[in-house]
Amino acid sequence: MDETPFGELTPLRQTPIPDQAAARLRRNGARALPIARSAPSGNEPLVDLPDFGIAGENYYFSERNPPYWRRIDGAIPDLLVRRGVAEKLASVNARLAHAGLELFVFDAWRPRAVQSYFHDVWMPAELHKRDPALSGAALLEAVECYWAAPTSDAASPAPHETGAAVDLSLRWRGGELLWMGSLFDDVTEIAHRDRFETTGTQDISYSDEEARANRRLLHWVMSDAGFAGHPNEWWHFSWGDQLWAAFTGGEAHYGLASPD
Repeated sequence: MDETPFGELTPLRQTPIPDQAAARLRRNGARALPIARSAPSGNEPLVDLPDFGIAGENYYFSERNPPYWRRIDGAIPDLLVRRGVAEKLASVNARLAHAGLELFVFDAWRPRAVQSYFHDVWMPAELHKRDPALSGAALLEAVECYWAAPTSDAASPAPHETGAAVDLSLRWRGGELLWMGSLFDDVTEIAHRDRFETTGTQDISYSDEEARANRRLLHWVMSDAGFAGHPNEWWHFSWGDQLWAAFTGGEAHYGLASPD
């Protein structure tokens, strides 16, 4: 008998996240994949997630956002995604509701100014501070483990500029976030989706064990709805962009988007 409050979702907390090594390799070249701009979904508008019953707060617009602790220039308060993505997230929320859970979104469509700041300024400075010898191509490679390069190239958009990508977690409905083992935006290996899957049972703490179960639940409930997750970030999922196509073998159909 299930003694936790997760009910029918309990098996998802017990199912390991697959090794993400292959997914890390498939990321390479994802932004060169074709985008089927003629697909009907390619012209979907951006919609606001609260209108679909999805909770959240834009992390970069907030001032309670460690490790930054300030509003990022260019950030917006809205949580915008393509309509098809919003509808899929609403279906995930409906499934989670049976266990008293819901999604909580940190970020969705992202202005290029925010993408540029983290890719070009914050992340290189943070990495250089931790390793002053890191520079050139090695520095850029380390940055792009987490932050995609901004661009105005319609054939190669950053995922969050398409309205297809969301950063999110789980929480009890209207209440506390589930423990995932790291801060959102912790750009170190602790954020890797499969971080806790390789830890031996003799070495894992109760905190890590809970984080592993919650990451599994988030991973599988999103995967079951058709989303693909970023291997280096437990919080990042997308549907319909080039990264999703690289992971699933599908055809990308969302290109650059604008709230205008």
